Formats: sequence, structure tokens, C-alpha cells
Amino acid sequence: MKKLIGTTLALFVCWLGFAQPAYDFSKMQREKLGRGVVALRQDAQTVFISWRYLSADPLDVSFNVYRNGKKINQKPVSESTCFYDHREETTEAVYTIKAISQSTKTALPEGRYKLSANAPAGYLNIPLNRPQGGVTPSGETYTYIPNDASIGDVDGDGEYEIILKWDPSNAHDNAHNGYTGPVLFDCYRLDGKHLWRINLGRNIRAGAHYTQFMVFDFDGDHRAEVVMKTSDGTVDGKGKVIGDAAADYRAESGRILTGNEYLTVFSGATGEALYTTNYVPERGDLMGWGDDHANRSDRYLACVAYLDGVHPSVVMCRGYYTRTVLAAFDWNGKELKQRWVFDSNQPEWSNYAGQGNHNLRVGDVDGDGCDEIMYGSCAIDHNGKGLYSTGMGHGDAMHLTQFDPSNPKLQVWDCHENKRDGSSFRDAATGKVLWQVKSSIDVGRAMAADIDPTNPGVEMWSLASGGIRNFKGEVINPDIRTLPVNMAVWWDGDLLREMLNKNVVSKYDWKTKKCSPLVIFEGAMSNNGTKSTPCLQGDLVGDWREEVLLRTEDNSALRLYVSTLPTDYRFHTFLEDPVYRISIATQNVAYNQPTQPGFISVPT
Repeated sequence: MKKLIGTTLALFVCWLGFAQPAYDFSKMQREKLGRGVVALRQDAQTVFISWRYLSADPLDVSFNVYRNGKKINQKPVSESTCFYDHREETTEAVYTIKAISQSTKTALPEGRYKLSANAPAGYLNIPLNRPQGGVTPSGETYTYIPNDASIGDVDGDGEYEIILKWDPSNAHDNAHNGYTGPVLFDCYRLDGKHLWRINLGRNIRAGAHYTQFMVFDFDGDHRAEVVMKTSDGTVDGKGKVIGDAAADYRAESGRILTGNEYLTVFSGATGEALYTTNYVPERGDLMGWGDDHANRSDRYLACVAYLDGVHPSVVMCRGYYTRTVLAAFDWNGKELKQRWVFDSNQPEWSNYAGQGNHNLRVGDVDGDGCDEIMYGSCAIDHNGKGLYSTGMGHGDAMHLTQFDPSNPKLQVWDCHENKRDGSSFRDAATGKVLWQVKSSIDVGRAMAADIDPTNPGVEMWSLASGGIRNFKGEVINPDIRTLPVNMAVWWDGDLLREMLNKNVVSKYDWKTKKCSPLVIFEGAMSNNGTKSTPCLQGDLVGDWREEVLLRTEDNSALRLYVSTLPTDYRFHTFLEDPVYRISIATQNVAYNQPTQPGFISVPT
């Protein structure tokens, strides 16, 4: 077996080529993670147990596994962070993981998980409290569907809860008229316990571009907050109404063109509204954003960023087709303080207008220890000033990571809608275009993942890239007809990434140059139409591999699918890499994009 160590906290030294981000982990305010133990049936005879390897663990750490208090491993588990318990009983069992080390006397975190009797194989079932539907002013009925989700440790126990957005069935894109039902948010533990519900109310329209919600521990108390745009009539998790409960800003078109707009910090533990201020930037004159029906003004993005290299800030954004504004805020536990505002209406930033994507990426791209924001075809520096603009305009997908194992810099793979610039690969720090595949079509998808071990680094492809390309721009396979282009996931235990599309994980075979299904999640469904994205994807529990959170076909539950395949690798959870953790926090933004770390994995 291969034993690897990651690079977060400067302990990540063996499995990366180099890491460009210069974070000072001794000062950076981060989550306090627990063991993340999870146990689930692989089949009728075997239970799979998995847990986190933390960067704070000593290098000689190994683990013992207990079932109902009895140790079941013959020797300490030292080459992986997973274990198979071969037992035919389907009764309830409590699995405990204890870390042991000869090099430290400090107590190391333990973890436990209760496996319920007759638990399903391959996934955790999370029952939902599905909301009742309703009727719009035009007489249209609607129901509720589980949509995007995020994670946060809301109670400080080191383990994540799920924050779930419920979309009404009549949610609309900004380009379309029509009333929508209110957007709702729930918080669930992994066992399905429902903690609270927030109702954004009639004055927040439902759709992919209206509500971007950031879940993160912003004030360093080891309990996550939820930050999102609200309005008059929003009801928090304790039943308190924000603003004027009677206000109704909906026009006959169903759009919301006037009225108060707020930004609210909610407690992740209770859903209580802790602080509300005016949303920045204000709507103002609609035509100042490009039209009179809010298709341009109501395009929102959001992210988390370590703008000072120490504290996570929340950045709320408005506009990307024309005017572009980003507003950064810091939450100190009592009030939300504005850090800076970037506005393309300022003459010095006029060439940043119209450059935003339907998503964004965050990372320290210039090595100063502070995060920059990749805002589509432009970049905003940590101080709220423009870093560069390529002028290539709007796009639907983008990826930020280390693509080249021999180059410590981060790069961006982006696609463009202007029927000119096609797909581009650029230096994230300078905006210099390293290579480009121009196209006369609107290139609506682009993907980046290490899927071919015969080529070093991360591979890239798009709907008009001419095939799979390596980081040099060379075509290594001209045929991508069988290769999905929506999402990706580390699933099967090797260091290559798998493709995730709808409810299917697929594996690319670099020998035959074909992609074929590896596992199908029967009875589960993806979200967001042709985007075919899960509620969430990422390293949420267990070892370093990623999980897939999907809704059931009847919308009554979520299923967290966990790989039970063996792996030859042990290294720290991806969650301790800031670029990766923030990519989970921003995954729900507009057109969802998969996680990407700030490093590249290289077998040693």
C-alpha cells in the first residue's frame, strides 16, 4: 500500500507537486474537524467503516476499530483510514475509532457512528420534512423539491450538518416571467433530525440565480453561520419576521422589480436571524444593469474568501453581463462590517464589466497568503481592487486548481459564451492566456480532472475543445462523445478522478479511451435540469474520497452515497485545504461546479 501525506498546514509534503497558495496556517481561522466516522453496509455480510486522517495527527498515527466497545481489528490500521467488518448480523451497532501514537502523549480525537439495524447498503438515508406546496396569485399550484445543499458544523462538535435549499416546482430562470413559491431552507443532521426552517418569503424569487447561500464559520466560534439575501417577509428559524410582513413587491409578471433588499446572517444552530443590513449593491435603476425587467440586475453570486489571510469574509455579488459589483463583509459575532466594494462602474474598473460567469472560484493565486476571486474572465484582488481582466466575457463553467505538477502556480480553465473565444487556459495570477481553443459557438460546459495517468497533471475538455487536452494544450483524445462534462468525484480509491453525471459515476479508461458507468445510484435523482448536478458533492465524511448527496425520486429523503471500495492511499482530508473547502461552500452558486483543490495529487 501507498501511504501519503497531504500539504495543508505545511505537513502536506508528499502527495503534491508544489502548492502555490501561501496561507499561514498558524494564523488562519479554520474549522475544528472531528473524525468524521461513517459506517454503512457494503453488502449483506460486510460493514464498511471510514474516518478522517487529520493534519494534526502525528505521522506515526494508527487506528483501532471497536464495535459496541469490542476491538475488532487484529492489528492497528496504519495504511488507510477505512476498515471492513465482516458480519452477517443486521442489528444496530456502534463503531468507535481510536487513534494511537507512540510519538505524543496528547489525547487524539476519537469518533463514533451508530449504524442502524437493517441500514441500506452504499448510502446514508436522510429523511426529510418535505414542505407543503401552495398556490401563486395567478392560481398556479406548486410543490417542493430538494435542491442545492451545503455543509456546516452548526453545533461545534466537529461534524457537519446539511443545509438544504427547497425550490418550488415553479422556480424560474431570470429570463422568464412567472410567479414562484417561496424559497425555503432546512438544516438536518445526518440522521435526519430536522433542526430548523427558514422561509425567505414572497419577496425573494426562486431560481438558480437569485439565492446564493454561504455556510461557514465566519466568526471563529467553531459554529457555522448561514448568510444570504433576504427581504421584507422573510421568516427566520425561530418564526421571527424580518422587516414588513405585509410587504408584497411582486409585479404582475411575477418578477420583483422594487422593494427592500437585505443581507442577513443566520445562526446555523437555530436558524435565528442574528443580524440584518441593507444588501450591497442596491438595485437602483434597473437599466443601469442592462434591462428593465431584472434579468441583468438579479444575477447574484457569492463566495467565502480569506481576504486578510486570517479570517473568512463573505462576498456578495451582483451582476456579470454588464455592471459587476462585489461587496465583502466580515462577521465578528455581533455585526456585519463592510470590508470593501468593487464596482465596474468606477472608471478605473470599467473593463471588468461583462466579464462574470454563472459561478466563481476562490484561492490565493498570487502567493501573498490572501485569497483572490476568479470572477469569470476577470480577477479581483484580496484588497477589492481589480487584478486583471482578459476581456473574454461571460461563461457558464470554470475551474481553478494546480494543473501542472512541475509548476507551482494555479491556473484557470474557462469556457465562454461569446461565440468567439471558445475555451481558454490562463495563469490565475496574471490572466496571461497560456493556450486557447477558439470557437464560433456558445461553449456551455467545461471540465477539468486528472483522468489519464499516462499524461502528467490535470486534463481538460469542453463542448468545443477538440477533445481531451493536457495542460500544454495538446490533444490526447479527440473523441469525448462518451465523456460527461458536468461534474467529477474521487470515488474508486485511486488518485484519478471519476465523472459524475446525473445519478451515475463513470470511469475513463485511458487504454480504450472510452468512459463507462462504474456505479448507478438507483432510486436517486440529480437537480438543475441539463446541469444534472447533485445536491452536493465533496469530501464530507470518512476518508479522503468524495461523497455524493442526491435526492430520492419521490423527494422524501436525501441519500449520501459513500464509496465502499478499497483504497491504497491514506492522506489528510481535502477539507483542510482552503481552496477545496471554499469550493464546497460555493458549489451551490448559480451553475454548480465540482470541487477543486489548490494542489495536484502525485503518487510517491
